[in-house]
Amino acid sequence: MKKGSFALMTRAACSVWLILMLFATPGGAEASYHFSNYKGKPPIHVLGTTTKSPVGMTPDEIKKIYHLPENGGKGTIVIIGAYDDTTIESDLAVFDKQFGLPACTKGNGCLEQHLMSAKESTNSGWALETSLDVEWAHAIAPNAKILLVEATTPSGTNLLNAVDYAAARNGVAAISMSWGGAEFPEEVSLDPHFKSISGALFFASSGDNGTGASWPASSPNVIGVGGTHVSLSSNGAFLGETAWSGSGGGVSAYEKEPSFQSAYNIPKAGGMRAIPDVSYDADPASGFPIYHAGKWQKVGGTSAGAPQWAAIAALGSGISLRELYADKAAQNNANYFRDITSGTNGLCGYLCTARKHYDYVTGLGSPLTTTF
Repeated sequence: MKKGSFALMTRAACSVWLILMLFATPGGAEASYHFSNYKGKPPIHVLGTTTKSPVGMTPDEIKKIYHLPENGGKGTIVIIGAYDDTTIESDLAVFDKQFGLPACTKGNGCLEQHLMSAKESTNSGWALETSLDVEWAHAIAPNAKILLVEATTPSGTNLLNAVDYAAARNGVAAISMSWGGAEFPEEVSLDPHFKSISGALFFASSGDNGTGASWPASSPNVIGVGGTHVSLSSNGAFLGETAWSGSGGGVSAYEKEPSFQSAYNIPKAGGMRAIPDVSYDADPASGFPIYHAGKWQKVGGTSAGAPQWAAIAALGSGISLRELYADKAAQNNANYFRDITSGTNGLCGYLCTARKHYDYVTGLGSPLTTTF
């Protein structure tokens, strides 16, 4: 190597490093990515082909696994989606009849469908998500009302408009957001959107691409829901629950660590918001049957947990993020959560591995009660 070549190579390497640093932000997010670029995606996974009869976890089975009552629910569960699902009422009717659930229709006041624009287009992917959210929220809390709010498109602005509409409604117990996307610098300023005049709780999917933070689950005003895999015997008996490899989680690049997490003393958070908070069955292999447009499909994803946790909020006497962390820290924490202690969602070591207490794959764990 000629004299001075090493110095030139070193200066070149430093220049490349400087350029990368200028365009990088904490957590690997690009500085050029902003809220204006945001487009929410529903983290739903379809397993296999359509069938004539339901395949997957039944409402009775999931209720036994998570110690949920057969009936109950009060107030309104809001489902925030996008585009117009024109068959949701008839799809829900078939689902209810199949599993012996009380009818939930627009006529009896159980189901309300609100379009954020007078005329909206349809989208098959979002329609599947809507079927999952509405049908399973009703399955878990059959006595609660369902309000489906459909954003004009899944842009950040349109989704927040739908959130604002839900937050301004009276009598709302919980608001489910089964969608997410990459974080962006402006997200901290948007946290006030996730506050309801009814005191409703907000739930969001943590994502289905393995380790990594997702918004709006990263907001400290939102309960982020990660994913697990549930194992059953041939006769339907519960065998165990492990972390799902697709479960989103990690440390926010922008949101500071909220007090309910700093009080719990989460390792390796570095003063930033840890995600997720809780978990629920998400692996499509142990997933859920939904009915849509004349056919049954088996689906999974962290999008399944957000509406069902919202339903748990409608079943119980009240949940808050502060209470969830306090219950997990209590000596009788096994009364509240199933601690998920095995499984991974990536190759990043500590942040990708389920373990005792809190972890960045399944949070505090899966529910074992409706009262936190």
